[in-house]
Amino acid sequence: MRKRLILIYAVFVVNLQAEPLLLENALKKMGYAPEFQWEPFLQTGVIYDRGHFVSFYTGEKDEPGVFLVDGYYIVEAPLPYMEKGVIRFPEAFVTSVEKAISDEVKNDIGLFRVAAIIIDPGHGGKDTGAIGTPIIDGKKTIIQEKDVALTVSKDLYAMLVKAFPNKQVLMTRNDDSTISLEKRVSFANAVNLAQNEAIIFVAVHCNAAPYKANARGYEVWYLPPDVRRSLINKSTFDGPAEVIPILNSMKEEEFTIESRLLASAILKRFDEVIGKSSPSRGIKEEEWYVVKKANMPSVLVELGFITNASDAKLLTDSAYVKNFSNALFKGISDFIATYEQPGGFSVLLE
Repeated sequence: MRKRLILIYAVFVVNLQAEPLLLENALKKMGYAPEFQWEPFLQTGVIYDRGHFVSFYTGEKDEPGVFLVDGYYIVEAPLPYMEKGVIRFPEAFVTSVEKAISDEVKNDIGLFRVAAIIIDPGHGGKDTGAIGTPIIDGKKTIIQEKDVALTVSKDLYAMLVKAFPNKQVLMTRNDDSTISLEKRVSFANAVNLAQNEAIIFVAVHCNAAPYKANARGYEVWYLPPDVRRSLINKSTFDGPAEVIPILNSMKEEEFTIESRLLASAILKRFDEVIGKSSPSRGIKEEEWYVVKKANMPSVLVELGFITNASDAKLLTDSAYVKNFSNALFKGISDFIATYEQPGGFSVLLE
């Protein structure tokens, strides 16, 4: 049985058999059964088919509105509406969904690909980041976060360029230079993409807890789901202004899901490659500047605590540091493979 595995908070799957069957019957006539997901708090839903998806919101009966195909293609149609706790789908909405998905499949313009990968080595230049002083072979050694982040990022860059020659792999810095946080995210947000192309952002850092010497381990961060940003450009938006907040919310939800999945893919590889040497601190949420301001799926990885004697000593070992580059490469590659497969983030579950 095919089901879609997506991480959405407070989401309930709705059985279309409880509907008047307008939508299900119409889609089944085309030879397939839809996958349907419903977010009760936002009153929004998603319909999936053959690598394409339709995002919609509900309104009043006979209220005109729009739905979004594959995150970018706007279609006008009467809105689905709630009646006695049941979602009703107007026939015109069903017809519009049928045509939109069929057009996407026919023209093959809705299959998304990750076209660009931004690697952001933390700190640099005058900004050293955290500093550790582990004792190695009886001697005090100085280790700086900016150096570890750059070493890992450059190795990761080389592996990604070799594995994905058809993608843009970009670094916010490739030497010991000082780059402001604003310039880092502006650089990422300025990358040009086609309609069916996506971009991801990975920031590389080391952790520090000078007053908690026992704190150690690696972790992956992404933006909290309740943070709201302006992702729809009002100046270039070709559609009714009143739907911008709704479409913006849908886009925010999409980025949250993809960021969480990217974080999960990376952490899984960290656990496999690093887990026996340093503990996993899991996936966490925080409003880091670069993660919040990068208008794309984005994560920030912490490779270990430079202020911890054990972690800092490991981070001076070139072979150990190389393991982080390998794990990041595998995690990003896993995410890309899942993102670009037919059906997107779908799995087969028994």
